[in-house]
Amino acid sequence: MKTLYAFTILMLVTLTAAAQKPMEPADLFRFQRIGGQQVSPNGEYLVYLVTSYDVEANKGKTRAEIITLKTGEKQILIPEEYNPSELCFRADGKKLGFISGKSGSDQMWEYDMIEKGFSNVTDIEGGIHLFRYDPMGMKLLVGRRVKMEKEAKEVYPQFPKTEARVIDGLMYRHWNAWSDYSYNHLFVMEYGKDDAAGSMIDLLEGEKFHAPTMPFGGADEVCFSPDGSKVYYTCKKLYGTQFALSTNTDIYEYDLTSKKTRNLSEANKGYDKAPAFNKDGSKLAWLSMERAGYEADKNRVLVMDMKKEKWEDITENFIHSVDAFAWSPDATEIYMLATIDATEQIFIYSFKDKSIRQLTQGVHNFTSITVVPRSKTPFLIASKMSMSHPVALYKVAMDGKETPLETTNDALLATLKMGKVEKRMIKTTDGKDMLTWVIYPPDFDPKKKYPTLLYCQGGPQSPVSQFFSYRWNFQLMASQGYIVVAPNRRGLQGFGQEWNDQIGHDYGGQAMQDLLSAIDEVSKEPFVDKDRRGAVGASFGGYSVYWLAGNHNNRFKTFISHCGMFNMESWYGSTEEMFFANYDNGPYWKEENKENYKKHSPHNYVANWNTPILVIHNEKDYRVPLSEGLQAFNAAQQLGIPSKFLYFPDEGHWVNKPQNALLWQTVYFEWLEQWLGEK
Repeated sequence: MKTLYAFTILMLVTLTAAAQKPMEPADLFRFQRIGGQQVSPNGEYLVYLVTSYDVEANKGKTRAEIITLKTGEKQILIPEEYNPSELCFRADGKKLGFISGKSGSDQMWEYDMIEKGFSNVTDIEGGIHLFRYDPMGMKLLVGRRVKMEKEAKEVYPQFPKTEARVIDGLMYRHWNAWSDYSYNHLFVMEYGKDDAAGSMIDLLEGEKFHAPTMPFGGADEVCFSPDGSKVYYTCKKLYGTQFALSTNTDIYEYDLTSKKTRNLSEANKGYDKAPAFNKDGSKLAWLSMERAGYEADKNRVLVMDMKKEKWEDITENFIHSVDAFAWSPDATEIYMLATIDATEQIFIYSFKDKSIRQLTQGVHNFTSITVVPRSKTPFLIASKMSMSHPVALYKVAMDGKETPLETTNDALLATLKMGKVEKRMIKTTDGKDMLTWVIYPPDFDPKKKYPTLLYCQGGPQSPVSQFFSYRWNFQLMASQGYIVVAPNRRGLQGFGQEWNDQIGHDYGGQAMQDLLSAIDEVSKEPFVDKDRRGAVGASFGGYSVYWLAGNHNNRFKTFISHCGMFNMESWYGSTEEMFFANYDNGPYWKEENKENYKKHSPHNYVANWNTPILVIHNEKDYRVPLSEGLQAFNAAQQLGIPSKFLYFPDEGHWVNKPQNALLWQTVYFEWLEQWLGEK
């Protein structure tokens, strides 16, 4: 019987291997995307969101699934008809709240874990975008938009059909949207009463500020005190031009009895975000950056003693930047996520001896951590991905052992043939060791020669870690027959703050030499076809491509730049978050910055362009505005360089809509085949 079983397993493995194929662009939208996980207060259940995509309909649909942690049993809890988001358990675990647009606008709904039914909780005009239960079960905290400014046609009613804007300060547009004259505000309301909406208290009444912060802030930026008497939230209380110039967000405390607000982090002039209490409310922790105006500073974890009203930096001697954290159930430890050597791992801070130890190892990224309460044997729920595997959920024990909890994408992955991912340490021109990932095509044969792509990372301070991207997917590129070289050049996190900081006022300097060092070193291999090399990238990676186009000394046969900065002066004059532009380069009109702009702006090297280039840019990208791509394409066309412009009128800095994303991949690979394919 055992022999028959072993033979059956062997046959299944053999058949699966035989059926494997290289990844195709369409596979990116066959993967289901996991996120939003929450653990029930009794530690028995894990709920999470699963989003699947309908390419023909050009949209995704989300459902919520539940796993019984003791048995591993899994089932759908909230079907796709509710399209749920923002999962959150009530403190007693009897209700699971979520946001759904099923009633016609985004409102809070509940699933009754006992009675197994759904109910609509809120009916608030305009809908809501977040909610949280108070720990006592008496109140709700909800987030909604509040219109606080007048449109031009309201100021000038004699012109009721005008869509003009009258602007007197910066931040009139941000990332991918113009101001809609409204602000994110937080409200506290009674829970479980029919007229609850009438009892709502605006915590920022009359204030033209956003809480949570725009555009990426969410429920992680707010919390109740454990006794439900106070609300803590993240907010940058600056307006217009001052908002655009500063990163100074703070942690605010709102007392629900006195209705008074105070700033807990006023002494710090950088980012302060994501407040979270320990269980008894004696300590409040949050993420904090020290330097004003620097969005890529080291992210510290500050812990405030609420009685003494003093905080300490528990990560003072930790060289890495913390992306997220969570309290242990007994508050003796804090679990943290941080990037180290181009992977994202879980670390544990101990209050007992003030030490930090690395819990997990391996070539992967952990992207979130959720604490499991009331467990006899402590463990975490964590989401994990790698270049070869999309996000999946794991149980992580306190000895670092990982156990998969769901297999949502395993069947699809079993049909795909992945390439080898290799870690290399490459010497830079100034003698440093640079971690570089090299991704090989499936069935790689070292006796053959392969076209090779230099991937230029954006950010400019985002690490080339073990991410599974749905646009810049390295395994997809490798599956089309390309070797991919992905270096962690200067300016990327995970190698200490000095390495991260070095890119400031030096965009076209050492970082560009690092990119060239990577492609030059890998090109020494006999399997790299030096006559079929390309450079690709987006955002700062797009800037890098433009800079290399004028400085590559004929290394490359083609370039692809997506939403890249072409002219540093015109970019400075049209971007929105000026703190970023000022910290990295400064105003171009100041004498001390003129040489920096002259030396590092790609447009100053256009006379050297001689290589085919694909330019991609999006209408709603206000971080790197459309004119940057138009200028680059205009220059290439007038120089007679083979070039193409791919334009998306309905996308921002990224490409999110399924059909747009697949068109992007189609044009991208067509261009590479045209210029790097075998002749």
